[in-house]
Amino acid sequence: MSQTNDPKFSEEINKMEYEPLLPIEKKLISWSLILGVGLLFILYEISHIFFPVGH
Repeated sequence: MSQTNDPKFSEEINKMEYEPLLPIEKKLISWSLILGVGLLFILYEISHIFFPVGH
């Protein structure tokens, strides 16, 4: 299968124009990061309550 006519990924990326993030996209990114870190902390604490480490 010959792919000589197919453009390379890097060439297509270089052709694209820069598009800044919209304010709503920035809010969605920040909320998802906050939610992810918060849930990791909650699950970490729950695991210490139900599965304590015995010394």
